[in-house]
Amino acid sequence: MGTIFYGDSATPIEIEDRALAHLKVVIATKLRRGESFTLSWTHGDGQEPGRSTVWLHPSIPLRFVFDDPEPAMLSRTWMEELANSANSSGGLMLVAEPPESPSA
Repeated sequence: MGTIFYGDSATPIEIEDRALAHLKVVIATKLRRGESFTLSWTHGDGQEPGRSTVWLHPSIPLRFVFDDPEPAMLSRTWMEELANSANSSGGLMLVAEPPESPSA
């Protein structure tokens, strides 16, 4: 289980390592461009039911921590889906990884 530490919040955001690796790429790309946006996710097992949203801004400290020392293989399809949502008015929504389409 990976963790996002955002700003001075005392409560870290826990997200599965593979999903966090994909989020990191999309978030870093937008912040590098100086873009602000929201990130939303549904709460995981062992947490209060519901969902949360944070406002991400380039001036607010952000740190990603992964439990797995090896970087995840990234899915282009999933990153594109996440990037498309990040560019929408609804902001970046963590969605489940789409199944890989078979090679044609």
